[in-house]
Amino acid sequence: MGRWLGNGGMEIITVLGASFDAYGADRIDARTELGWVKASWVPTALACNPHGIVQAGVHAVVLDAAMNFSANAGLNGSDRTRATLEMKTETMRTAHAGDELVIRGRVVRLARQVAFCEAGVYGSDDQIVSRATGTFLLQRDEA
Repeated sequence: MGRWLGNGGMEIITVLGASFDAYGADRIDARTELGWVKASWVPTALACNPHGIVQAGVHAVVLDAAMNFSANAGLNGSDRTRATLEMKTETMRTAHAGDELVIRGRVVRLARQVAFCEAGVYGSDDQIVSRATGTFLLQRDEA
């Protein structure tokens, strides 16, 4: 699953200054593992509006990726996420180009066809900067 580290195959993640550094899954029961991911993010100028503040839509991009990657981290075999069905984001503090941020994502609940996830961006003081929840359609290998 090493391909999910770094930019996870999504060049936009690198261009925005983020890099996924760690992932794993916590076993809940004999059939269920809930995935998680962690990333570092130093926003580039491209991530910012003309005032140097990271644009809310950019927060949404990295949070969506964190939730997507966390869902994949807990899936078995060739099971993967297929699409984001629903997503809500909130930006609570400003972030600027060059800030050292951490992104954490995790699966809250895994069902047969969907994964319910959450993710957050945190400042160097571990204060929440932005957060998201999302629902992801799963592609299950029926074999």
